[in-house]
Amino acid sequence: MSSDLLVARNNALNVNPNMVNGKSVDIAITTHGSSFYYAICAIMGTVAFGVIGLSYLKPREDRIFFYITAAINFTACIAYFTMGSNLGWTPIDVEWLRPRGSEVFGINREIFYVRYVDWFVTTPLLLMDLLLTAAMPWPTITWIIFLDWVMIVTGLVGALVKSRYKFGFFAAGCVAMFGIFWELAFASRKQAKALGSDVNRVFVSCGVLTLFIWCLYPIAWGVCEGGNLITPDSEAVFYGVLDFIAKPVFSIALIFGHWNISPARLGLQIKYGHPTGHAHDHNIEKDRQGDGQTSGAQA
Repeated sequence: MSSDLLVARNNALNVNPNMVNGKSVDIAITTHGSSFYYAICAIMGTVAFGVIGLSYLKPREDRIFFYITAAINFTACIAYFTMGSNLGWTPIDVEWLRPRGSEVFGINREIFYVRYVDWFVTTPLLLMDLLLTAAMPWPTITWIIFLDWVMIVTGLVGALVKSRYKFGFFAAGCVAMFGIFWELAFASRKQAKALGSDVNRVFVSCGVLTLFIWCLYPIAWGVCEGGNLITPDSEAVFYGVLDFIAKPVFSIALIFGHWNISPARLGLQIKYGHPTGHAHDHNIEKDRQGDGQTSGAQA
């Protein structure tokens, strides 16, 4: 099926038009942008179901990375469906007006806040995939997730601010992001290396991919929500490609990297279906006594 036919069949903007209170938004996605969002949605959903399907090849107690990774892609799938349907956005007046005739000429721009809701859920899960791979302690994981939430929330607030003060929030988010990079590049990498070459290989490959891609998100923010330099359709492609690499590509690399690594090696040993402890031993003893009494009565 050709791309033109896909666009022709996409009726999202007719059902959910670029209008608020009867007024059209000046700078907003077209059907091409909507269709691209739907394409990424389909990829996210396919990867999510694929990861869940692969999880059934593993014992239930060894599925922690499968569940976390599937959750990342399921959440992103819903977010991209929302954006493809032209929902989850609000118009914000742009700080720098572009000249008449420009593709981004207008007073207000469509800002997809649902994108940040997606990141608020998925980026901590993605970091957990990395940090649990390195067997980092929970206090460190909690701190890094806090920095991540600061990064996401300040990005959202900055996107919704109409004045140039938005770049103050942008700067705060970048500081939080580099705090995350520091923890991943030094303490976490050192811990992963101590766990063995196979664990280190998974952490480094997925970690380097994450650091590189995440460095491009501030650029995307600067030319989209921040500076109003590219169209919302180009924004869809820019963020969509970044998310495609940061989530589906990352997910596939992580799952296959973990395939022969037992979570127990990473301090993630989970007992399933085998109760332990004194209460269990006591119940076994009671069962034995009951069997003995029954046998005696039958005799």
